[in-house]
Amino acid sequence: MEKIAVIVAGGSGLRMGKDTPKQFLLLKNRPILSHTINAFVEAFPDIQIVLVLPEAHIQRGKEIAAIFNNTRIECIVGGDSRFQSVKNGIKTIKTKESVVFVHDGVRCLLSPLLIKQCFEQALIKGSAIPAVAATDSIRLVTDNDLSIVTDRNKVRNVQTPQTFLSSVLLPAFEQQYQESFTDEATVVEAFGTSIHLIEGEFTNLKITRPIDLLIAEKILEERQ
Repeated sequence: MEKIAVIVAGGSGLRMGKDTPKQFLLLKNRPILSHTINAFVEAFPDIQIVLVLPEAHIQRGKEIAAIFNNTRIECIVGGDSRFQSVKNGIKTIKTKESVVFVHDGVRCLLSPLLIKQCFEQALIKGSAIPAVAATDSIRLVTDNDLSIVTDRNKVRNVQTPQTFLSSVLLPAFEQQYQESFTDEATVVEAFGTSIHLIEGEFTNLKITRPIDLLIAEKILEERQ
């Protein structure tokens, strides 16, 4: 079965307080995005990777891809929304049967093991959405500005790579965009297909703020 990773790396550096988009910031002397790519290459050396990037940073993406000396890495321009960026990425898929990973470019600490587990479940169930249990108390805000406590045991924090059979994902992205589309799972659900969770990793954090970069450095130090 063909394996394809669509890595969405269209973010800016605003919340990081940097001019450089966060996917290109250095983590242990390497761009964050290169750590992300490396996890997929370690999991599956034959994987095809599609990097979805801002148009102004395509060349930088190509330079990072060149580090891997891998002709199966392609850089394309993203869209105005995550939905459109992912849609641009999956348009490059030519094989009829494949497993497609859609991953945040700044979730650079995912393990090759999680990637492999997502692949195996997607083969069986059609999808694998990594998620971890909520550890904080959870409250839902009501329409009248009050809040109600909810059972955190029934709440999951969703991660990526959100993984699907191509026969599940590609038709779902032919839909018109809706504001309720917050990730690929919501797109697939809106198309009428059930999604299936898989246990994620608490270290699979998304680099969004400066503190996240410090945490990521510590995690990598402990792994080494």
